[in-house]
Amino acid sequence: MSATPASLLHLAVALDGTGWHPASWREQAARPRDLFTAGYWADLVAEAERGLLDFVTLEDGLVLQSSHYSEPDGRTDQVRGRLDAVLIASRIAPLTRHIGLVPTVIATHTEPFHISKAIATLDYVSTGRAGLRVQISPRPHEAAHFGRRTFPPLSLEGIQSPAGQELLTDRFDEAADYVEVVRRLWDSWEDDAEIRDVATGRFIDRDKLHYIDFEGSHFSVKGPSITPRPPQGQPLVTVLAHQTIPYQLVARQADVGYVTPRDAGQARAIVAEIRAEQEAAGRAGELVHVFGDLVVFLDDDQAAAEDRRARLDALAGEPYTSDAGIFAGTPAQLADLLQELVEEGLSGFRLRPAVAGHDLPAITRGLVPELQRRGAFRTAYEADTLRGLLGLARPVNRYATA
Repeated sequence: MSATPASLLHLAVALDGTGWHPASWREQAARPRDLFTAGYWADLVAEAERGLLDFVTLEDGLVLQSSHYSEPDGRTDQVRGRLDAVLIASRIAPLTRHIGLVPTVIATHTEPFHISKAIATLDYVSTGRAGLRVQISPRPHEAAHFGRRTFPPLSLEGIQSPAGQELLTDRFDEAADYVEVVRRLWDSWEDDAEIRDVATGRFIDRDKLHYIDFEGSHFSVKGPSITPRPPQGQPLVTVLAHQTIPYQLVARQADVGYVTPRDAGQARAIVAEIRAEQEAAGRAGELVHVFGDLVVFLDDDQAAAEDRRARLDALAGEPYTSDAGIFAGTPAQLADLLQELVEEGLSGFRLRPAVAGHDLPAITRGLVPELQRRGAFRTAYEADTLRGLLGLARPVNRYATA
């Protein structure tokens, strides 16, 4: 019996260096010498597209990676250094046909005008498959690269203090304004603003370009954009969220929220909280996807996956921990878990391959066929845009007159 669309789950993968385990670069499949080449990233995304995945996210940052949350660590036995995620996505876009490309953007230290233009350009280059993952940063050593503001030292424990929660609230409020500016700039050109009439000499209808005149506590942006409205109208906006404050950003501004439940009960509670926040934000009628994040070690048998994790931990000198749940087992066991979590209200998953060269093919060639056998995942791409893959309508332009 074929699956109905409602029974299908969505799958994305999060790509970060050679993988999410800090010792992943030392695995035979890791290709560390190719890490800073376009071909390395093109190969990973081609593999993800081979598995019919909805999209890939590309990690990014504005400081070197660190094993400490709020400061550099000085380690030389782990991957350090990155290519720019938006530029990687733009390089790869013409090499792919269906899969969505969602680079990470640090809202705290970048300008929404620049990012709106960059993601709109990515949407054109990919013919409607662009998105962004909005991230904040309260880290003082990151702020020091820009010299425009300072943040106090902050540990993971300190984030839970009243002062830490106040700082996070302000950063996420800034991120909400940031996304609002980006979205308004995407709408600042109406869809038919470009006339391109050689006979009359009219390239553009100036009445269909709009000032956004955004005035907020964090940004003052006049607009319009210099880039016409993207093919999707509004490229995908996604957010990783671990607690109420970022859940509110998901509810206010995102199309997809990534969450990190440890079990079915927690997944159910998180989805309920986001839906309540969505209603409070006036978006109760809008489709907002909630994806579960999982780090995955996938092998043909569970013992092999667990042994590989232990071997990598030994190379790293300490057990690997993550903000997300960690799964080590077989594709069939992972399929069981994903289907269990879907029952609690999640609509999809963003899987983090522990070793990109090993676990990404295990997802596309092991997990995906298993889900297909169960009627739980697509057998072909059914839409030409990322919004279409996720069942999201192309939004009406807020500035267009009826």
